Amino acid sequence: MAKTTVKADINFEQELWKAANELRGAVAENQYKDYVLPMIFLKHMSERYEMRKEELLKLVNDKTSPYYTEDQETINYVIEDTDEYLSKNVYIIPKEATWEYLKANAEQDNIKVIVDDAFDTLDSTLGKFRPDLKGILPRIFVKSQLTARQVGGLINLLSNPKLSQKENPESDILGRVYEYYIGKFALAEGSGAGQFFTPGSIVRLMVEMIEPYEGKIFDAACGSGGMFVQSLKFLESHGGDKKKISIYGQERYDGTLRLCKMNLALRDLSFDVRLGDSLLQDKFPDLKADFIIVNPPFNVSQWHPEDLPENDPRLFGPKEEFTTDGSANYMWMQTFWSHLSNKGTASVVMANGAMTSNNKGEKNVREFMVNNNMIDCIVRLPDKLFLTTGIPACIFILSRNRDGKDGLHRKRTDEILFIDTSKMGTMESRKLRVFTDADIDKVAATYHAWRNISGDYENTDGYSYNATLAEVQKQDYKLTPGIYVGTEEVEDDGIAFEDKMAALQATLQEQFAKGNELQERIIENFKKI
Repeated sequence: MAKTTVKADINFEQELWKAANELRGAVAENQYKDYVLPMIFLKHMSERYEMRKEELLKLVNDKTSPYYTEDQETINYVIEDTDEYLSKNVYIIPKEATWEYLKANAEQDNIKVIVDDAFDTLDSTLGKFRPDLKGILPRIFVKSQLTARQVGGLINLLSNPKLSQKENPESDILGRVYEYYIGKFALAEGSGAGQFFTPGSIVRLMVEMIEPYEGKIFDAACGSGGMFVQSLKFLESHGGDKKKISIYGQERYDGTLRLCKMNLALRDLSFDVRLGDSLLQDKFPDLKADFIIVNPPFNVSQWHPEDLPENDPRLFGPKEEFTTDGSANYMWMQTFWSHLSNKGTASVVMANGAMTSNNKGEKNVREFMVNNNMIDCIVRLPDKLFLTTGIPACIFILSRNRDGKDGLHRKRTDEILFIDTSKMGTMESRKLRVFTDADIDKVAATYHAWRNISGDYENTDGYSYNATLAEVQKQDYKLTPGIYVGTEEVEDDGIAFEDKMAALQATLQEQFAKGNELQERIIENFKKI
């Protein structure tokens, strides 16, 4: 069941939005994140350094500590020893890159230069010990339209004690600040936010369903790292150890990859996330993950499947029969399946059209997946869950662990569980629906009751149904839950996305032709006057 780790109650939302509003007028709202989030990252690294330095000073002055000494030279050596910091995954930060230095110079006319220089210094410092963090702090303030007063105001607002890890050591405050801003900035960015943000309640549902307690976790379209952060929260809430998970990710956009690296570093997580298009430039060809949690871009067309090698090991069959330039949805599926370990499970957000698509390059893959027992569960999602798209969505749970031999899960070959959550969720605003804790608990418990040996699953009319492969085959491999659970009103009419687009195009062409005909008649009548 979904649990929430108890954190110190730090009410910081008002202060955070005040800080973002310092940028108003000089920076577009969809660029706020590019300025605020690196500042938070620098603040986090600086505070961790200061906290470790203070801890070492206490140790050298504590007569009961093995570090105790009265020799000033030895004291200086200890508090400047790089290894004493690295042992705690902390880095010695040069003075000019510390938050205290920025705060002390916030009113200076050249504060934009000071901030960019601090970014340079911190970036270089981190790069010596963590090459994967090199380049995450670009110089952006000097060339921006921000005034020195605005930059200083941002520093002063972020210096609020409520937003300090030192003042609130048990609150994960800066991680929460970062997460808050990503969500808020996604609202501001609208459709463009899809590349870096998946709403939290969807991510929580995906994680709670597949339970990533330990092993390798992979996200081939990792955005700002939300899937990884939620996996960490899951571990914390269930008493797990983050040292037992390994994080791997790939992201197509460099700026988004920087957001991800900062997000994971804020959580003190080790990771391997790489830049590249996962469809055409798989940076982890040999990776076999225990868990894949991913929200790939929906319905990507013209993604150039012709550039795939004929013998691409991810493909289930001949390239011309198992890919289509019209949509990359099922190339994503083949990619995820290829990266699962022999006991691996994947939770994938996908457009509803993928459940019914009749395009040869997609339906062939879907039939193959059904016939070869790759699909464990399909969850239909309600509308308005996403800030970034109006396309209806669902969750595919894929699993290589369906033979019942692990002692925890029963044999589920020749079965698929269908869950319809289309009537669930609560409207948080006029445009956005969220799953409540109770919703997440219900869906995860349903899946676990069906999957686990100890479960006591029963079909529920209008909500869930355990279908045999024969039943799915009889429905021409359509995977829309409403077909099986008996939903009273099935909003998804079963028509594939590309078929709807073709019909729309035909209608528009017909209307255009009628418009031309009318125009010609008007011209002819005008000539007769």
